[in-house]
Amino acid sequence: MHIHELNPWRTIIVLSLFVAIIFVGFVTMRKPLLTYQMDMKQSVAETQSDDCCFYPWQLNSVILKESSGVVLFDIRDNFVFGQGHIPGAENLSAQNLAREESIERLETLKEMGTTVVLYGEDQLQANGPVMLFRQVGFNNVKVLLGGYQYYKKHKDDLLATKNDSTLLEGVAKYNFAEMAAPEDGAAINTASEKKPVQVVRRKKTAAAAGGC
Repeated sequence: MHIHELNPWRTIIVLSLFVAIIFVGFVTMRKPLLTYQMDMKQSVAETQSDDCCFYPWQLNSVILKESSGVVLFDIRDNFVFGQGHIPGAENLSAQNLAREESIERLETLKEMGTTVVLYGEDQLQANGPVMLFRQVGFNNVKVLLGGYQYYKKHKDDLLATKNDSTLLEGVAKYNFAEMAAPEDGAAINTASEKKPVQVVRRKKTAAAAGGC
């Protein structure tokens, strides 16, 4: 005889408590902070579209406070931000981007119709966060082309960067051809014909006698 058959009320009470705990768990379960609305291919296509990009020359009106519908977020750490940043930018380091308070701020800015521009030391640093936010529905988030280093180089005449086509095409960080050139200044001969590779077959050696 099972022990609960001696006291059926105890079994009912235990089962009721178990069901109540499960019900409370479902009711109080928090919804995920972020839900994806695009797959990876769509988000990559987004980052390559003009709608996802904020051009350096557009910073001119933001810095001069002629445009009030744009907020700049510097995603570098606080120490680097203190050494220099775009005027008017707020520091929101990459480690804190996905925190609840940051998401709530972004949701408020989206409801207000405000464009959010993320930038890092270079463009690559901000590409990932921008891709994430656009994946989860923040279509008002854009990446600053060129990042802070490009701004720093051209800050004295940002409007002149409007004709810079290399921003979307990409610029190589290093000139590898120049780095590989001989130190004596001689040109690298790239026109020489490659000699065909001759494959020599090895002669089959005699099999060892015996075996298992």
